[in-house]
Amino acid sequence: MPNVFLVEAKVQLFTFQRMSRIYLTQFPKTEAGRELLPLVGKLHEIATYQQRDEWITLFHHWNEIYHDFLLEKSIAPSGRRWYKHKLLRRTRSLIKNALSDLFHYLDDPRIPKSTNGLECRFSYLKNELKIHRGLSTENRKNFILWHNHFKYNA
Repeated sequence: MPNVFLVEAKVQLFTFQRMSRIYLTQFPKTEAGRELLPLVGKLHEIATYQQRDEWITLFHHWNEIYHDFLLEKSIAPSGRRWYKHKLLRRTRSLIKNALSDLFHYLDDPRIPKSTNGLECRFSYLKNELKIHRGLSTENRKNFILWHNHFKYNA
């Protein structure tokens, strides 16, 4: 079962969604941001390969429409140049880099969409470690291994 959690940690759909929403803000000022925000919001609704493909197509279409807009740069009086729409570009990069790992839960029904269950386990483990806070690093590692072994292999 630990293999499932490693893949689950890689997916992190809701964490991905949350970071995208932070970058885009609740009320984006640009048209590109206002179009991307609901697209990111639909991620948790994807349950089939067809829906995944439609979402990816919509994202690529958005990327084509706003490609030149995202290349716009500002120029300081000193001559220094930087991209104007930093957070939009960050969101686009986040999506592009995560696309290959975003939908593993469609292939394996044991992988949940969210990491809530995993975060709950880590929270419980952190509380257990607080009780035993005097352990050396090596003993902490062993404690974690034995804790997981007895808790999840019973």
